[in-house]
Amino acid sequence: MEEVLRWLGMGAAVIAAIIVSARLGQKITGIGFVVFLVSSTAWVAVGLMAGEHALLIQNGVLTIVNVVGIWRWLVRPALEGG
Repeated sequence: MEEVLRWLGMGAAVIAAIIVSARLGQKITGIGFVVFLVSSTAWVAVGLMAGEHALLIQNGVLTIVNVVGIWRWLVRPALEGG
């Protein structure tokens, strides 16, 4: 299971980085942050399973950053009608 999560975390991070860097608009960028959230969550799980504290802390922080990105690019604009 840990190996599957490692591949998921890596693949999702690569895809999300491409999406966000392409700047294809507000909604697509927001989706990129959702994909980044999948990645960071997978890496948090790996950190927990493997006892890799640095990986766990780094991706715990990145999870918060990704939630802020989702708020900024998807949730807030939807609430404002944009």
